[in-house]
Amino acid sequence: MSYALDDATLGDLCAQALSAHQSENRFVTLALATHDPLADVARTVERMVFEESFGLDEAVMLAEYTPYEEQSYFFLVLDRETGLPAGAARAIEGGGKTLDDAPALIGVELSEIVEAHGMHDGGKIWDYATLAVLPRYRSDRNGLTVSSMLYRSFINAGHRWGVRHVVCMLDSAAFRNLDMLGVRFVAMAGSAPFDYLGSPANRALYIPFEEIARSMGDMAELLSQPEEPDANGRRRPGARRVTQRLAAQVSSGDGLDPHIDMPGFERRLRPRS
Repeated sequence: MSYALDDATLGDLCAQALSAHQSENRFVTLALATHDPLADVARTVERMVFEESFGLDEAVMLAEYTPYEEQSYFFLVLDRETGLPAGAARAIEGGGKTLDDAPALIGVELSEIVEAHGMHDGGKIWDYATLAVLPRYRSDRNGLTVSSMLYRSFINAGHRWGVRHVVCMLDSAAFRNLDMLGVRFVAMAGSAPFDYLGSPANRALYIPFEEIARSMGDMAELLSQPEEPDANGRRRPGARRVTQRLAAQVSSGDGLDPHIDMPGFERRLRPRS
């Protein structure tokens, strides 16, 4: 387990993966079990982004996430143009880090959180624990593509293995991006934002798994309607079209699913019948 692969190892692992998972698309996304060698590529991306954004170095990442490695699943986006990773995300089965950390942060007992959101029904809970897009992809639409592929891979994996509840802790930027696409989280037990691991406005959130794609589809449908001008008579058709397209793609998988693969998951999870 490593959060700091050297450049040569990173390049070699990515090259092997890209040759094994052919796609005509620039980006390919792999869903990985925790002991897959490529999971260390995802961990390294997590550390690179979190260290730049929140000051979380390798030692902090090890301390924070080692207790959850056996319950972790990774989603890794690779870029064929560079032969290197573009972004990564992590899900933790059982509510993971969010349900361990949130009670003290929001001042509500875990039992109350579970009851408030109906998570006492025995349904599978996943913590959408991390989302990390490398800086070079954030300045243009490629960053939106990378994020969209990470969101969609989470949806595909969750559907395949019967996830019922999703919890997460999101910083303000990640929350804004998902809210823009129509994902209607609710604040966990009515909580307010709080400081957490270098993020000054973090939110503890809950959403039923099935609502993620459904709410994005609703947003896509809403944005497909003619736009009303704002109070100043202005319209933003370009931004609206981009958001509508991304919400539609992530909710349906159109244009994304052919470039998402799930190697190694069968060894960790049993698909629902």
